[in-house]
Amino acid sequence: MLRHLSLKDFVIVPVLELDFEAGFAVLTGETGAGKSILIDALQLALGGRGDAGVVREGAARAEICAEFDTPAHLRGWLDEAGFEPDDALLLRRVIDAAGKSRAWINGGAATLTQLRELADHLLDIHGQHAWQGLTRPAAVRELLDGFAGLDSAPLARAHAAWKQAADTLQKARGLQAEAQRERERLAWQIGELDGLAPAEGEWAELNAEHERLSHGQSLIDAAKSALNALDDAEPSAQSLAGQALDLLERVLDFDARLLPAVQALRDAQAQLQDASHTLATYLHKTDLDPDRLAELDERVSAWMTLARRYRRQPQDLPALLAQWRAELAALDAASDPARLEAALAATRQAFDAEAQAASRARKKAAPQLAAAVTAAMQQLGMAGGRFDIALQPADGPQSYGAESAEFLVAGHAGSTPRPLAKVASGGELSRIALAIAVTSSQAASAQSPGTLIFDEIDVGIGGAVAETVGRLMKQLGRERQVMAVTHLPQVAACADRHLVVAKSSAGGATASSVSPVAGEARVAEIARMLGGEHLSSTSLAHAEEMLAASATTSKPKKARS
Repeated sequence: MLRHLSLKDFVIVPVLELDFEAGFAVLTGETGAGKSILIDALQLALGGRGDAGVVREGAARAEICAEFDTPAHLRGWLDEAGFEPDDALLLRRVIDAAGKSRAWINGGAATLTQLRELADHLLDIHGQHAWQGLTRPAAVRELLDGFAGLDSAPLARAHAAWKQAADTLQKARGLQAEAQRERERLAWQIGELDGLAPAEGEWAELNAEHERLSHGQSLIDAAKSALNALDDAEPSAQSLAGQALDLLERVLDFDARLLPAVQALRDAQAQLQDASHTLATYLHKTDLDPDRLAELDERVSAWMTLARRYRRQPQDLPALLAQWRAELAALDAASDPARLEAALAATRQAFDAEAQAASRARKKAAPQLAAAVTAAMQQLGMAGGRFDIALQPADGPQSYGAESAEFLVAGHAGSTPRPLAKVASGGELSRIALAIAVTSSQAASAQSPGTLIFDEIDVGIGGAVAETVGRLMKQLGRERQVMAVTHLPQVAACADRHLVVAKSSAGGATASSVSPVAGEARVAEIARMLGGEHLSSTSLAHAEEMLAASATTSKPKKARS
């Protein structure tokens, strides 16, 4: 449930700190005082669209902070999203004068999408035009599914899988000729590369060997000349190094400082010997092989020809062959009618199972919801009226299942229920919407929003019906936290807590404030709602009587969080 709301520089509210409690609360005030400001603020805190217009004139930014109890089923979501789960769920939204927005959840930066995901679990708002949704098939079906406790997500996923399988099969059939041409092209290209059989890394090895054989005579000549310079020439490098070493060793005893030079010459002599041995081995094993060179020439030429033909680098040919083989395999798999038809049948079977389960749940819930709404209608000035829900087969598989739903109503006893939009007046539609809202809210599950708000949904209602509406909301407040923006004194008198919105002007600026009222102040507000600004003893007495009558109703239990 909602615990606290804090506003700063929001529309015409400079600063507001407001605590909320369990039970049924009403928000009243004069026309134009800004009774809907709190609801607008809560919608923004829960990810609603905001712009620079919500920033109070002259302020840099508007700030909204809403604190809720943390529902147990949301703790896992918070942890997975990287927000610290706590007993309190703190939502903060800031919108600056340029219209830029930032949001936080429990102190961590959040996206508006994340706020909107939380909204469905925290708050349920019924506006004064809630009846309009009663004529839209999708809204009707969602309301019925919610009453039935039906999770339609698996049904939608099953339908999407079936639709994809059907589209894949249809596309495969439509592109059969094109697929055949593509298959033949790939097969020919694969056959050509298979003839070359390019191995991964082979191109680098071919180039290295070809380079070596192409310059074989130059390599041999260079090696022989180097070996001759080391060993056979007069003087050779090794003999010169030996002579220098002999000269120094004869005089080394006279000056130890020559020792490093002697050691360096000894090392050089050893290295010259190693080089000579390596060159001799190289010449012994190296042979000019014209046949191998011709073979390499042919192989390199084949690589280059195919690389130019397919506009690739030679080293990319092995990967290209693997790619074409994968494409051909995928094409063969995609154009396998038997496999695609089997996949379509399997997805249709899965969808039918989900759709049948949804149909059973809807057929069971429809008469229960209809009976409950019919009973509520009797208390709302529609005695003898009857509410019904018609389930009609859909034209083929739909994402929502195998049937659509429509609300029917009979305004008088003995009349046949007809589509709601055709037979109900605006006032009747509002009352039916209220009956449905109260009924569906009473049947809410543990994961339903803990706070329910009615925003002037009682427009067009008066007299004894208005009193009944107040009692229904008070009754609902025993199970959930309920708030109502209302202009009806009968509804306001039934509330457990009363908040009054007032607008004032100072220094040319208009400001709105919200304050809880009790005792004489509440009597005065109820009297104002009854008879206008000029309070009379009669209106005050009437207000006291209404509040006394409401007080006889039992106290609400603590609303679930």
